[in-house]
Amino acid sequence: MEEKLKMYILVKEDVPIGKAVVGIAHASLACYLKFQKSESVKKWLEGPFYKTVCKVTEKEFEKAKQETDFVVMTESTLDNTETTLAFRPRTEYPKYFKFFRLYKE
Repeated sequence: MEEKLKMYILVKEDVPIGKAVVGIAHASLACYLKFQKSESVKKWLEGPFYKTVCKVTEKEFEKAKQETDFVVMTESTLDNTETTLAFRPRTEYPKYFKFFRLYKE
């Protein structure tokens, strides 16, 4: 069975929902634009477009920034605070990603 290509999008837990939704949309698009020429994104575009959106603590957010191939989004109305990370679609992520909480409201 072929593994799924998936984009992880991480949102800081203290970002208000309205700003989080906008950040998630911007992060998804920015990630696609940054990595659109990569083989994994080309394959991901064949569908389906799996994404996992998680709510993370500041500590988890900072740890995830130590990984590779992602974009960071900031929010101007929150003093340009970093709010969201989106990772290039891939089949494997660090094991600790599986323990992030799914974003639910």
